[in-house]
Amino acid sequence: MTLDRTAFFIDGDWAAPATGDTIQVVSPHSEQVVATVPEGSRADIDAAVAAARRAFDEGPWPGMTPEQRIEVVQNFSNLYAAKLGEMAEVISTEMGAPLSFSNLAQAPAPWMQIEAFLGIARTYPWEETRAGALGEVLVRREPVGVVAAIPPWNVPQFTIMSKLVPALLAGCTVVVKPAPETPLDTYLMAELLQEAGVPAGVVNIVAAGREVGEHLVRHPGVDKVAFTGSTAAGRAIASICGEQLKRVSLELGGKSAAIVLDDADLAATMEGLKFTALMNSGQACVAQTRILASRANYAAVVDALAETVAGMAVGDPLDPATEIGPMVAQRQQERVEKYIALGQEEGARVVVGGNGMPDGLSCGWYVRPTVFADVDNRMRIAQEEIFGPVLSVIAYDDVDDAVRIANDSEYGLAGTVWTGDVDAGLDVARRVRTGTYGVNTYTMDFAAPFGGYKSSGVGREFGPEGLAHYTELKSIYKP
Repeated sequence: MTLDRTAFFIDGDWAAPATGDTIQVVSPHSEQVVATVPEGSRADIDAAVAAARRAFDEGPWPGMTPEQRIEVVQNFSNLYAAKLGEMAEVISTEMGAPLSFSNLAQAPAPWMQIEAFLGIARTYPWEETRAGALGEVLVRREPVGVVAAIPPWNVPQFTIMSKLVPALLAGCTVVVKPAPETPLDTYLMAELLQEAGVPAGVVNIVAAGREVGEHLVRHPGVDKVAFTGSTAAGRAIASICGEQLKRVSLELGGKSAAIVLDDADLAATMEGLKFTALMNSGQACVAQTRILASRANYAAVVDALAETVAGMAVGDPLDPATEIGPMVAQRQQERVEKYIALGQEEGARVVVGGNGMPDGLSCGWYVRPTVFADVDNRMRIAQEEIFGPVLSVIAYDDVDDAVRIANDSEYGLAGTVWTGDVDAGLDVARRVRTGTYGVNTYTMDFAAPFGGYKSSGVGREFGPEGLAHYTELKSIYKP
């Protein structure tokens, strides 16, 4: 089966690109080209926005009842559910996620989002009557308009669905700009949208790089930008949207802390941290890469973490046994290796890992999963998002000190506490300034809002709050 493509999905059909530029999708494992697809230009974005604009301004989608839109999105969900295995394999092929993670999160979790938003939409107050001070007021929630949805490469379908599905249910039309590293999954998604009966122009997909992405953000035909990615890129997008008074929601970076209290079951904690700290080979904004341990229990936590990480299988992402795969690109491999070298320069101690290829591998953009001990929270490896399998163990004096260290970050996206006392864990959770938090676990419940404090973003995804970002409020005053 070839993964090569020659067109974009624009105005309900496959459209020839405006230029002959192409993107070569390279396997992070083999370093071989696995597919060639067109690379979007400004002209392609213009065509996609024009189609979305027509579909919103003239087409049936915004004027359909919520129930009619729900029916179409339910068709899409049913079709998507039948393609989970194929979607997982495509994403592992293009960006190197271990297939075990793709079968858990890269494909099923996006489908779970669709179903969750469908449930929310069925009871959402699209129109309600309120008793006002001067009489009855009709409050409507109407679609915000044309949405530019810009996902990153690390969890492409997951981050697309958090934008696409609420936008569709609200009556918006959408232009999706996938990252150039991960365009392949969106072709499968487009085929399912087409088969589901989504009207022409309601969803348009053009893969492109950063400069063309900026053209989409600035485009006067776009009413709202929904972006997931780095904090630096988020700041630039927020600046543009601020100038234009354009609606924007941003899900950005993180440097989350996992606080290990002394009464925690250490074996269970380590099993939990394998996922919460190293999911997707560490390429996750919510990864808990700062491990906080008390001075009294520090050596035990370091030893347990070192044993856990050293025992994780590193290799071919399509091998079901693999737990840590390659980095998405050579530049990401180089970035992580520079941070590993920097950590040693800063005085941190490598307990497991370090620079160099993992044992048994001679090609691919791999790094050795690394655990640093003797880390001060002021070090760059403790403050900056590395986006790879690199963990820093930081000592704290008492619970108050642990909370202080956890909060000593420009980010506030996620976090966990590990303890035998759930009430004590909840007390810690209430004090750490992050948008999401877990006690003895970390997960995302699609009925609840997800997003960050501080430099981790603006706005929320999932839940009714996530749907609300794609609506405008209108008050109609009755006589």
